[in-house]
Amino acid sequence: MNIINLENITRIYQLGSEEVRALDGISLRIDKNEYVAIMGPSGSGKSTLMNILGCLDTPTSGKYDFKGINVSNMSDNELAEIRNREIGFVFQTFNLLPRSNAFHNVELPLIYSGMHSLKRKEIAKETLASVGLEDRLHHKPGELSGGQRQRVAIARALVTTPSIILADEPTGNLDSKTGEDIMLLFNAIHKQGNTIILVTHEEHIAKHAKRVIRLLDGKIERDE
Repeated sequence: MNIINLENITRIYQLGSEEVRALDGISLRIDKNEYVAIMGPSGSGKSTLMNILGCLDTPTSGKYDFKGINVSNMSDNELAEIRNREIGFVFQTFNLLPRSNAFHNVELPLIYSGMHSLKRKEIAKETLASVGLEDRLHHKPGELSGGQRQRVAIARALVTTPSIILADEPTGNLDSKTGEDIMLLFNAIHKQGNTIILVTHEEHIAKHAKRVIRLLDGKIERDE
C-alpha cells in the first residue's frame, strides 16, 4: 500500500535577491512497511525533504499525497493534525522535556490526542517496555544516558501507532556502540510492520535500511 507519493516537488527559498532551490523536481513513492534511508552531502536538500515528508513545511510547487490525501496546500492546523496522528518523529537531539520523566514524555502525545487517562497510562508503560525502559519510567532525561534518552524519544514516536516514523540523524549524538544498539532497535521496529524513513549522512547507518535514496543539489541522484 502506497503511503507517500511526491510528484515533481520543488521548495524554493528567497534569500534577499537570491533564489535558493532546495528541492528541484523530486518525485518519490514510499510504500507501507518500507525502510528507507535518505542520504546526501550538506546542502543536498535532505533536511528540506524531511520537513516536507513530515508535514513541517509545504512545497513551493508539486503534489504531496499522504495516504491518498493531498497535503501540499493544507493549512498549518491541518498539517499539525496529520503530524500528531500519523507521523512519529525521532531527532538527533532527542527533544525531550527536561523536567518531565520518561513516562510523562511518552504519555504526552496521547494527552494531546484526548485519550482516556487509564488507557494512555497503560499504552505509555507498554511502549517504554517495548524499547527496554520499563525500569526507567520515573527518570528524567538528565538522569538517563544518551542511548536511553533516544529510546524514550523512540517510544514517544511509537506511542500513537503512527503511519510512518521519521528519524533525523538518530545516532548523531551517540557513540558508535550505542548508535548501533539504537539501529538494532529500529530494525526490530521495522520487522513489526512499521514504515521508517531515516535521514543520515553515515553509510554504516544507511546500510540498515532496505532502500537508499541519494540526493544531490535538490534532485534524486540515485534510488537503490
